[in-house]
Amino acid sequence: MDRKIISTENAPSAIGYYSQAIISNGIIYTAGQIPLDPSSGEVVSADFIEQAKQVFKNLEAVLTEAGSSVKQSIKFNVYLTDMSNYNDLNKVFKERFAGVAPPARSVVEVSRLPKDVLIEIDCIAKV
Repeated sequence: MDRKIISTENAPSAIGYYSQAIISNGIIYTAGQIPLDPSSGEVVSADFIEQAKQVFKNLEAVLTEAGSSVKQSIKFNVYLTDMSNYNDLNKVFKERFAGVAPPARSVVEVSRLPKDVLIEIDCIAKV
């Protein structure tokens, strides 16, 4: 099986037993990213939009290490602790994907996320 582990110091280190991402057969599968500052390990803000933007920064760091980018993504799974943040999520996605077709996406509300953050996103992208 073709499988390469991806790890970067430019994104938060895993807070459990998992890899930041795996590349298999030219596809990158990221672990869920939450809005932690990579250097401090702390949640960046209590504000939803700031948290969502940090999640994208963290995803971009992992994907860059893998030789890709968020704009080469295929599918996102988004986990929110409050679906009332859905419109703000769409604003962040529109900003991130301005000028390109957005990827496929699922959004679900969950009861709780690690470190009590408001959002977590994982992604599938091509190398």
